[in-house]
Amino acid sequence: MIIKDFSDYLKENYKNGKKTVELLSIWIKEKIENPPKSLVDKVIQKEIYLAKNKNGEFFLIGKSDSGRILINALFNFALSFEQQDYARKIHNLKSSNIK
Repeated sequence: MIIKDFSDYLKENYKNGKKTVELLSIWIKEKIENPPKSLVDKVIQKEIYLAKNKNGEFFLIGKSDSGRILINALFNFALSFEQQDYARKIHNLKSSNIK
């Protein structure tokens, strides 16, 4: 359910030129800083802490083992989404050169 919500967000925002990991941090930041609208928002707020250092950089910290697993799963999904898009572009490029 959380991956699906993030996937929908990626599909809407990936074409804006940002990397998927950047989009993940933006998505989580929005989920944490705004009042919860769904169960996904509540779970993210309960499991993930958003920290900021002196340089203004944000860090995601799992509040528990399940929070750390969630962050890892979302990060891996973001990377795989970007890799799949890259592979699709290469495939389309090669197939268009064959004709």
